[in-house]
Amino acid sequence: MRKKKPYRKFKRQEDPHKINEKIRATHVRVVGEGINDIMEVPKAIEIAYAQGLDLVELSPNAEPPVCKIMDYKKFLYEQKKKAKELKSKATTNETKEIRFGPNTSTHDVNFKMNHARKFLAEGAKVRCFVFFRGRANIYRDRGEVLLLQFAEKLVEEGVAKIESFPTNEKNKMIMVLAPDSKK
Repeated sequence: MRKKKPYRKFKRQEDPHKINEKIRATHVRVVGEGINDIMEVPKAIEIAYAQGLDLVELSPNAEPPVCKIMDYKKFLYEQKKKAKELKSKATTNETKEIRFGPNTSTHDVNFKMNHARKFLAEGAKVRCFVFFRGRANIYRDRGEVLLLQFAEKLVEEGVAKIESFPTNEKNKMIMVLAPDSKK
C-alpha cells in the first residue's frame, strides 16, 4: 500500500528580509535608535535583543550590509499598509458602455443620459454605441444623429467631452465620451 503525502493547503512564505540569526555577514552597518556604526553581527543582535527588537538586514548588497534595529512585525505591517494605500490611490481608467438601437425613443435616451452623467461624475469614460441588427442597417444615419445629439447635450452641460466621434465597426456605430476635466 502506498503512503499518502501530507496535504498542504498553503505553502509557507519566507520573510523578504534576513533577521537576527539568519544574517550571514560577519560585520554589518547598524542604524537605528541613535546608532550608526559598523560592528559584528552577534554584538548587533545582542543590542537589538536588549531593546526588545530585531536586527533586520535592509540592504544586503551594500559593503558592509546595512541592518536596522526595529520591530520587524510592525515594519512588515506598515509596508503592507503603504502598499494597500498606494493600490487604492492608483487610478484605473474604467469604461462604461451605453447601448442604443437606431429607433430608441427620446425618453429612453434621457434615461440613459442620467446613467452617463453618473458614470462621468465617477470619472469613468462612456462608450456609447448604436447596435444595428438586420434591416436596421439602413438607419445608420439615424444612429449617428442619435449619438451626436446625446453627446451634444452632455457637452453643453459641461459633464463630458467627446473623445472620439461616431465610427462604424461592422454592425455598430461607436462614440467615446470622457469626463470633462474643466469642472
